[in-house]
Amino acid sequence: MIIIMEKTATQDNIQAVMNILKEHGFRAILHEGAVHTVIDALGDKTSLSPDRLDAMEGVSHVKLIREPYRMASRDRKPEDTVIEFDNGVKIGGANRPVFMVGPCSVEDDYEGLLQVALAAKEMGCQFLRGGAFKPRTSPYDFDGLGEKALKYLAKAKEETGLLVVTELMDSSDLDLVCEYADVIQIGARNMQNFRLLKSVGKCSKPVVLKRGPASTIKEFLLAAEHIMYNGNEKVILCERGIKGFDSSYTRNVLDISAIPVIKKYSHLPVIVDPSHGTGQRYLIEPMAKAGLVAGADGVMVEVHHNPAQALSDGKQSLSIPQFKEVFTKLNSIIDVLHLEKSMSLPTVE
Repeated sequence: MIIIMEKTATQDNIQAVMNILKEHGFRAILHEGAVHTVIDALGDKTSLSPDRLDAMEGVSHVKLIREPYRMASRDRKPEDTVIEFDNGVKIGGANRPVFMVGPCSVEDDYEGLLQVALAAKEMGCQFLRGGAFKPRTSPYDFDGLGEKALKYLAKAKEETGLLVVTELMDSSDLDLVCEYADVIQIGARNMQNFRLLKSVGKCSKPVVLKRGPASTIKEFLLAAEHIMYNGNEKVILCERGIKGFDSSYTRNVLDISAIPVIKKYSHLPVIVDPSHGTGQRYLIEPMAKAGLVAGADGVMVEVHHNPAQALSDGKQSLSIPQFKEVFTKLNSIIDVLHLEKSMSLPTVE
């Protein structure tokens, strides 16, 4: 449940509520805002009547959470979460949608990676993404360069100023990845790897959490809840497609409707990945447009300097010329959408 304090509540009033929650086994999380102080109470509400809390001095009202994801819920935080980086880039809210682009896997070709990074910088992108540790269906496929790839990404960041996004597959690599990355990605296969979610919950880096290929939206938000519950509230959700039954034409079914649904029930920013969502480069442009119109806070796209020679996911990667052509169009759409969004923010019912 959520306890909203009166504007005039004193520190003694707030502490009294915190104390009684602790006595009844709740985990109490305090949020002191400019207008109201809000307390998240995580625990068994049958052990403490909400009416008893409502009657305490300084309490405005107590709100029960209907959804199992409490910290990710709009009931707990009506306004959008905005994640800000040291260089001023912001994700979420009324801010301009961001672009995360780069190869599926960082290969042993730094010049190729740099070509992509320079093109991304030219097109106004904010993030360079690339896999150092790759989860592959077959053990015979290229599974990444490890730390060498991380060093390549860091070097490209030095030359372009782009922020680095890369995937973490194992908790034992957390410190290493944090040393090089600005954003940690949790891939679709690890969406319900709860030990891994707990690990990134205890670090300070923003996390891109990808939706599992067979997960419901509720399961997706509960996975984010695991990260937030362990202390890291800087979570960016990524819709990247779910399994369908027609694999002849697309790799996955990109669930565009998930974007407005999540935005209705959660305050977390949402981005869309049309590369994995379709598996076809010709579908990247229309599905990226659809995601932006549906309200996505960003787009993640695979770009390779030579897709025909890519060691992974070349079929769903844009070449650099294709990338520039597509992203010129996406930027034009964003110009219109962002203008409308900044003029009149939609209300969430």
